[in-house]
Amino acid sequence: MNLGVRWSLHGDGRTPAPGAVVRPDERLSWPRTVGLGAQHVVAMFGASFVAPVLMGLDPNLAIMMSGFATVIFLLATRGTVPSYLGCSLSFVGVAAAIRASGGSSATVTGAVFVVGAVLFLAGLAVRKFGARIIHAAMPPIVTGAVVMLIGFNLAPVTAATYWPQDQWTALLVMLFTGLAVVCLRGFWSRIAIFLGLIFGYAISWVFDLAFGKIHSMSPSGRVTDHWRLDLSGVAEADWIGLPHLHGPSFEWSAILVALPVVIALIAENAGHVKAVGEMTGDPLDDRLGTAIAADGAASMLSTAVGGPPNTTYSENIGVMAATRVYSTAAYWAAAGFALLFGLCPKFGAVVAAIPGGVLGGITVILYGMIGLLGAQIWINAGVDLRNPLNLVPAAAGIIIGIGGVKLTFTDTFELGGIALGTLVVITGYHVLRAFAPAHMKEQEPLLDAGTSAYESGTAGGTDGRTGEEPAAKS
Repeated sequence: MNLGVRWSLHGDGRTPAPGAVVRPDERLSWPRTVGLGAQHVVAMFGASFVAPVLMGLDPNLAIMMSGFATVIFLLATRGTVPSYLGCSLSFVGVAAAIRASGGSSATVTGAVFVVGAVLFLAGLAVRKFGARIIHAAMPPIVTGAVVMLIGFNLAPVTAATYWPQDQWTALLVMLFTGLAVVCLRGFWSRIAIFLGLIFGYAISWVFDLAFGKIHSMSPSGRVTDHWRLDLSGVAEADWIGLPHLHGPSFEWSAILVALPVVIALIAENAGHVKAVGEMTGDPLDDRLGTAIAADGAASMLSTAVGGPPNTTYSENIGVMAATRVYSTAAYWAAAGFALLFGLCPKFGAVVAAIPGGVLGGITVILYGMIGLLGAQIWINAGVDLRNPLNLVPAAAGIIIGIGGVKLTFTDTFELGGIALGTLVVITGYHVLRAFAPAHMKEQEPLLDAGTSAYESGTAGGTDGRTGEEPAAKS
């Protein structure tokens, strides 16, 4: 059985020739391959470690399970789709909503486990029936609106939780991260979030030395005098040990909040497969269903033991584009590094100690970028918002999702926020389409640029996560 774990040496094993690329089934020399694997781990650090912290989950377990998830993905796709799977930022808003209603970490991972199962089944359906079943259910107006409301729904988390802990540190980190995203080039722009974290740690340490404790809201939510950077947990943590594991807990209210993220994950996978196919010159449309199913299976495994869900990362696409090395051997090396980091509790303690003000500055940009990816989907697909069939359901769903509008059915069951907003967008679009006049139905190709190019035979200029133009992130 071909599992995609055999690679031929590319050229002399040092660097690709001018204009050449190292294909997924090729590799450079092993020292260079291992070095590239380490580079892929660094590229995903910023977002993949921020995400579990924001979700209230163990960052050590997150990085370890990202290694397992990457292995599952590489085996499932037989080494044809180079990808690193890291913690998905699409679930941060879901986790915040579930915790706001009294949910625990087990409740969060239980809801996300169900999302992974649905994503796995969606992947199997795409393998059997083709991508058009997704196209029909989720045209660009729907996909973009759901991604947008998921991102913008997070705005109150930044405003009420992170920013007030240290507003001046947050402001400086926001400015530094923004400059890093815009002004840096190549690989450095891909790790702008990671650089923002390092800058934030340094500024918090300097401010503690210069000004002493800060009187503000602490991570517990109480206004007290506290240090901006508290590394006491790092000193107490072991160098080697297993992360904390826990099982999922299933509650319908939490599951309904989490399910809309399936749409974002399908769009992310579609965009990733398309982007890699274009860069390597090998169309991978026949692998789309497998990639989606592998993503779902990996997320199920991670959340079953208390970890976060995983998805493909555009930062790593940026590394491949910069190096012209698409070898899956490098991703096996990256997965190995992730597993080793996951076994170091002291490393996880450093991540868990990220000051609230630092998270405030980063999430201002990060959450906004997630939301604006929805607008990018509309732009790529040429969605016409002058068409009431597009405008009405998107407008209603986005306001409901961002504003936290609720629909109460009983004393114990209600729909609101992301779940209700997504339901309004999807059902509203299809119901209105059934009654709309013919001229309103003559619109752009279905779904976003992540997969529509395969159907039409055209090539887009998009990048990994949701069909966006290459930029720093997931």
